[in-house]
Amino acid sequence: MRRHRNAKIVATLGPASASEAMIRSLFLAGVDVFRLNFSHGTHEQHRERLQQIRNVERDVGRPIGVLADMQGPKLRVGTFANGPVTLVAGSPFRLDLTDKPGDATRAYLPHPEIFAALKPGSNLLLDDGKLRLRVTRCTAEFAETEVIVGGPLSERKGVNVPDAVLPVSALTEKDRRDLEFALELGVEWLALSFVQRPEDLDEARALAKGRARIMTKLEKPSAVERLDDIVEKSDAIMVARGDLGVELPAEKVPAIQRRVVRACRRQGKPVIVATQMLESMISSPVPTRAEASDVATAIYHGADAVMLSAESASGKYPLQAVQMMERILAEVESDPYHRQLLKASQTRAQATSADAICAAMDTIAGLLPVAVIVTYTTSGSTSLRAARERPIPPILSMTPTLATARCLALVWGVHSVQTPDVSDVAEMVEHACQRAVAEEFAKPGDTILISAGMPFGTPGATNLLRIAAV
Repeated sequence: MRRHRNAKIVATLGPASASEAMIRSLFLAGVDVFRLNFSHGTHEQHRERLQQIRNVERDVGRPIGVLADMQGPKLRVGTFANGPVTLVAGSPFRLDLTDKPGDATRAYLPHPEIFAALKPGSNLLLDDGKLRLRVTRCTAEFAETEVIVGGPLSERKGVNVPDAVLPVSALTEKDRRDLEFALELGVEWLALSFVQRPEDLDEARALAKGRARIMTKLEKPSAVERLDDIVEKSDAIMVARGDLGVELPAEKVPAIQRRVVRACRRQGKPVIVATQMLESMISSPVPTRAEASDVATAIYHGADAVMLSAESASGKYPLQAVQMMERILAEVESDPYHRQLLKASQTRAQATSADAICAAMDTIAGLLPVAVIVTYTTSGSTSLRAARERPIPPILSMTPTLATARCLALVWGVHSVQTPDVSDVAEMVEHACQRAVAEEFAKPGDTILISAGMPFGTPGATNLLRIAAV
């Protein structure tokens, strides 16, 4: 079965979508990739959901991608002796390493790495940015602060340090266990939280050993400052707007989102726009008009995918949320202005044979009535480079590797199928024409474009372009 749109939908699984019947319904409604959130749930629950996804995949005969999202470090204050306290603007408040319950004047902060990074003038955000403190004096063991924005504070609330790069790994011990478990399950994508610098990706890639692709969740100001380097070292990017909006002023997030999408498109890396996209549908069967516009804006910018979080994981209307997102995507892509924006934001192809072939396919597709672009790929690279051009025809990606087919379920415009490898050009053309008809992308008499690498089966060797008649 084929989708009649280019942008993809990622949906998070949780209590509201934990049955195989619901997973099947969500897929049929439009989900291309399912997210397993390792901040919640047990390993056995994730194992069960992965098996349910694979059962649906077998039944529908279409590769489905799975994204395992690592929790990352969670920095939190300790407990309070007499329950929640209220911090008053202008008052002093102390954070320290003394392990005893806090009060309205101090709190335990069991994270020496935070104190190591602080300096006078640094800001500290508590409880998702609702409270703001400014450091007046600090050592390796404590920080004296002034309350800039006050309010109630209860125990175990999160702490953010937007002004500093913390000396902490993006992977905790829990993350390392979760990552290995996810790899054993056979997920295609690993999403990393708390990435501050490009080097934070090295450990995860070493642990993955090529068994899954690495997605960076862009949620730290320091990561935004080194955006191009992080995109280059990542296989994909997620714009995690919830956490990003805590550490940065809300008014800066839309421009950063646009900048990230453009950086990913320039390098040919998939990009997901995530968090609070249809937030009101957690409890309402319809979104706000602002939310519908938010989803549409991500598609107008050229994002590969948009993501549902609590809407599909724990909301009352998971199926309706996916159906709504599907309708928004279809409506945007039917707008001629959408195509104009994609072409206006397209950047020059790189000076490689693969990019030259894919740029030529895009040009030909603008001149001839091409029904579909067929890419033969082993690693997925050819299909990624083709998708970078945002061509008018859909992309039918043919690969002998099931893991590659599942990975490409995330990529704009790509309909990926697992097929046997081919041995010569005649077989390549025949097989491409047959599959294009079988997948309902072409009919007899149509023109198709085919790209491949010779010798066949060699990763990264795209050097062949063929125009064929079905």
